Amino acid sequence: MSKYLCQVQEVYRVDSEAEAAKLIEEAKKDNRFTLLKSSTEYKTVKAKGEITDEYWKTTLVKHFTDLKEPDCTATVTYVVDEGCFPEPITTKEENEESEGIDF
Repeated sequence: MSKYLCQVQEVYRVDSEAEAAKLIEEAKKDNRFTLLKSSTEYKTVKAKGEITDEYWKTTLVKHFTDLKEPDCTATVTYVVDEGCFPEPITTKEENEESEGIDF
């Protein structure tokens, strides 16, 4: 069985509008994929009516190959620079299924 990575959506948090614009420009110039869509949105976090955090949410949609007639394969590798990978999020059904399994 073959598997082809056709498209991904990446969501980034950056500190400024300039960083968001730079991220989008770098993606436009990258020849490993076609940037189908990009967007930037200013976000704030409020507590007791005051802004406690602010950032820019930047979304990139990257296209690697056609879904109906793929002509190449792509592999994505994830690396955590600081901290660690989070624990996988499980659904209620997955938790119920694993309760009867002894390891």
